[in-house]
Amino acid sequence: MRLLNQPVIIACAPRSGSTMLRAVLGSHSLVHAPHEITLTGISVAAPPTTATLGMRALGWKPPDLESLLWDRLLHAELQRSGKQVLVHKSPLDVLHWQRMADCWPDARWVFLLRHPAAIAASWSRATHLPPAAGAERLARFMRAVTAARAALPGTTVRYEELTADPQDQVRRLCAELGLPYEPSMLEYGDNHPQRWRRGLGDWSEKIHSGRVLPGRVIADLGLPLVDELAAEWGYPRQMRSTHSVAISDTTAGNVARMPSTEDGAKSGLSPSGQS
Repeated sequence: MRLLNQPVIIACAPRSGSTMLRAVLGSHSLVHAPHEITLTGISVAAPPTTATLGMRALGWKPPDLESLLWDRLLHAELQRSGKQVLVHKSPLDVLHWQRMADCWPDARWVFLLRHPAAIAASWSRATHLPPAAGAERLARFMRAVTAARAALPGTTVRYEELTADPQDQVRRLCAELGLPYEPSMLEYGDNHPQRWRRGLGDWSEKIHSGRVLPGRVIADLGLPLVDELAAEWGYPRQMRSTHSVAISDTTAGNVARMPSTEDGAKSGLSPSGQS
């Protein structure tokens, strides 16, 4: 019954670099990645009318109708673009990943991870509130990503690795998604200039640069909650600055290297994503 086939859904917490990744993927000649649309913020009203009674008699409940609306909306957006693949990203939607998975059972999931210390620090810089407040507020998003990653097939992309070696990571992601790699994706500002709108993802200077830039190094925040979340995602307790450290991928059983400051460490923060 779905019109949209195999959408690519980026599952992530806020401040993870999803606007940058969306822009990179959206610069592919076959991909349409519109500004973030929080689908789970779009609802269908069901007042006690004959229309609602009729829908119920047919077995349609408001969540079913909402799923039809989401599917029709994104399918129409893809058709209007003339492209073949749609990428959807909205960090708020990760809290309802089960509904997204039910709506599109054939979705291709991309799990975008970033060190929780960097996520908390990014939120702190944008809101001018302590990092501890950011960690507490964003923990539910990070745990939702953890749950989705454990339950659904998909590809994991780490912000630190993406900004350290964008060509290798984007090439790998394209292969996972069945897309031919296009080098111009890394210069997304030149390939497909976009308007960055305040309130829709990241609108910082870095995202305006039109290319993948290194982030900032984030020191150990000394927050037990951050340490706990970092361990869940296979990150070290703190962002060491003198040598590379191992990232243990507890889902895939793999170990990767996270670059240090000597490598031009990439674990910074931005208003919504890239730094």
